Amino acid sequence: MLSKDQFDELHKEFIKFLSSNLITKEEWTALKSKEPNVAQQHMKKFSDIVWENVLKKVKFLENINLNYMYLFKINIDSISLIGLKVNNTKLDLRYKEGIKWLRENLMSDDVEIFTAEKKIDKDKEQKIFSLIEQGASITKGNLFKYFEELIV
Repeated sequence: MLSKDQFDELHKEFIKFLSSNLITKEEWTALKSKEPNVAQQHMKKFSDIVWENVLKKVKFLENINLNYMYLFKINIDSISLIGLKVNNTKLDLRYKEGIKWLRENLMSDDVEIFTAEKKIDKDKEQKIFSLIEQGASITKGNLFKYFEELIV
C-alpha cells in the first residue's frame, strides 16, 4: 500500500483512477466514511498498479549496510549481483567515508567480493519488490557500474 505522502503526491493520478472506475468525488467521500473497507480496496488496487509500473522500470537496486553492499542489476531474464563485504568494524559503508575507503582498499584482505547471477523465469516484479522489502533502494546504478568495471 502506498503511504499517505505517496497518495498525496499521486493525487491527480488517483482521481483519474477513481473516475475510470466511475467513482465521483462525492461517491468517494461517502465511500470513505460509510464503507471504509471498500475504499481501502480501491486504494490497494491503485497502489498495486503504481507499484507494478514502477517495478517494471527498475534497472538497479542497492542494499547497503554497515559492512556489506549488495548491488543488483535487473536484466531482461536475470538479476546480476555484485556483493562486497568489509571485515573492518570501524567502517560504515552507508556514508561517503566508507565508500571512499572501500574504493581505496578494494584489493585489501579486509574486503570480500563476490558475484552471482540468478535467472528469473516469472514474477520478476515480485522478486524486485521482495528485494526492496529487504532494504534495497532503487538507484541509477552508479555503484554497480563502477564496481563492475573494476572486477570484470
